[in-house]
Amino acid sequence: MSGIEEVFDGTAHKSPEHTQIELKNQSSYDRDRDELARLGKKQVLKRNFGFMSMLGFSCTIMVTWEGMLVLFLAGFQNGGPAGLIYGFIFVWVGTLCVFITLGELASMAPTYSSGGQYYWVAMLAPPSSRRFLSYITGWLNVIGWQALAASGAYLCATIIQGLIVLNNPTYNFQRWHGTLLLWAVICVAVLVNTVISSLLPKIECVILIVHVLGFFAIMIPLVYMAPHTTAKDVFTLFINGGGWQTTGLSFFVGLYGNVFAFLGQFSGLMQLFMSMSEEIANASTNVPRSMITSILLNGTLGFAMLIAVLFCSVDLTAEAIIETPTGYPFMAIFVQATQSIGGSTGMGVVIVVLGICATIAFVASASRMTWSFARDHGLPLYRYLSKVEPRSSIPLISVLTTVTISCLLALINIGSDIAFNDVISLTINGLYSSYLLAAGLLLYRRSTGSITIPTTYEFNPKIVTKGDNVSAQGIINLTWGPFRFPGPLGIAINVAGCIYMIIIIFFSFWPPTREVDPESMNYSVLVTGFWILFSIVYYFAYAKKIYKGPLMEI
Repeated sequence: MSGIEEVFDGTAHKSPEHTQIELKNQSSYDRDRDELARLGKKQVLKRNFGFMSMLGFSCTIMVTWEGMLVLFLAGFQNGGPAGLIYGFIFVWVGTLCVFITLGELASMAPTYSSGGQYYWVAMLAPPSSRRFLSYITGWLNVIGWQALAASGAYLCATIIQGLIVLNNPTYNFQRWHGTLLLWAVICVAVLVNTVISSLLPKIECVILIVHVLGFFAIMIPLVYMAPHTTAKDVFTLFINGGGWQTTGLSFFVGLYGNVFAFLGQFSGLMQLFMSMSEEIANASTNVPRSMITSILLNGTLGFAMLIAVLFCSVDLTAEAIIETPTGYPFMAIFVQATQSIGGSTGMGVVIVVLGICATIAFVASASRMTWSFARDHGLPLYRYLSKVEPRSSIPLISVLTTVTISCLLALINIGSDIAFNDVISLTINGLYSSYLLAAGLLLYRRSTGSITIPTTYEFNPKIVTKGDNVSAQGIINLTWGPFRFPGPLGIAINVAGCIYMIIIIFFSFWPPTREVDPESMNYSVLVTGFWILFSIVYYFAYAKKIYKGPLMEI
């Protein structure tokens, strides 16, 4: 048996009885370290995150109810109240299917690499296309996460500007002000991710509490103080503000607000777990558990907040909501409910604080994704980007690279705030495309019976020692982890997740209105196409010589 085959064969070297006795004597840290080594990686980052801190981390960046409020306008303009509700349910169910599918993958190989999707693609793809598909997936993932970090900071900055307008109607709204505020948010993110990074797990647990308490701090004044509209207006009124041919088409165009409320806008889409799985204790079970728990918790809070906001917007016309001077309709709804600028500002500050915390997590995940892909020789300057600061175990250069990219992207806002919205679209189509490749290959493997069921879910601590930098290209045995949906149910969930992602990717390239001009056009398709083309050219010109897929370092 070759060295590569030994790594992925969980039955080699020792009997199951001997293996389980040896594992029982191991600490949790030792089991995580050996599981990581079984998959060909050295333990580099510290494992500071348990289930509760990871649940807090996931809820912090997956702040769905806050994200729904911030991107309320997208779904309201194309869909209206009814479109927002049914669109939220559609996105919630679709995202849950995606989470379940990727949770199965995370359970199969939870601590292999912070790269998540590109490792899974290398693990699942046919040998002839394994390296290439893995490489493209890694680039899509890096692009999506870098765009998400910039998008989170941008939304925080413009919400702050909206609060200024709310309190001072004479304020001259300037886009360069938003860029400076974006840089300030990024500075806070880099401070937390470098200077006080050791406190990040504890901070995330506190933010989980603020996330839940903030929900009630906003929900109670809304429901108690605001006048309420009728159920008919909420559940049956559709709006086609984009001028599309049909209301159905308008509905799908407006989905991106709800999508980003789960994926990003401070919703962490499960990539967080993939990008920080090497810092999670007992990752093969804690990663899927945290993923599913967070999507159910955040989805419930988000849906409840959406219903409350729609019932409390009785005195606001559609035009007043769409054309609000603050840029964010939730501020007008808060003012209508509380009849207090100060109270509404306080409610808005809660959202800003949680948004900044989410941006901190976005920067952490984006930098770790960059570090991981560079560690496997997937990026230019990989020798520098893959370095870890020895004293703090932080990928410092990757963190600073992520911050620099966000600051440069912020310059787009000076020219056009509409153009910066394309960065948000880039987040969706970049990340969803990488998820789709991994989920599609899992569907292929499970439909052909290529994944076996182990007799035990304990991993063999015996580690192959065949040299350094052995590629994962020789993987031949695929084994289910402890988390999976068996049989036809698993296939149905996998298919539903793939169909959902195809729909979302397709409509993420559409502009919000049918009539467009050069300023309002959605250019994310060009940006995504450019980076895919660049990655292909770079792969065949240079990276093909050094990128062998996810590398083993033991």
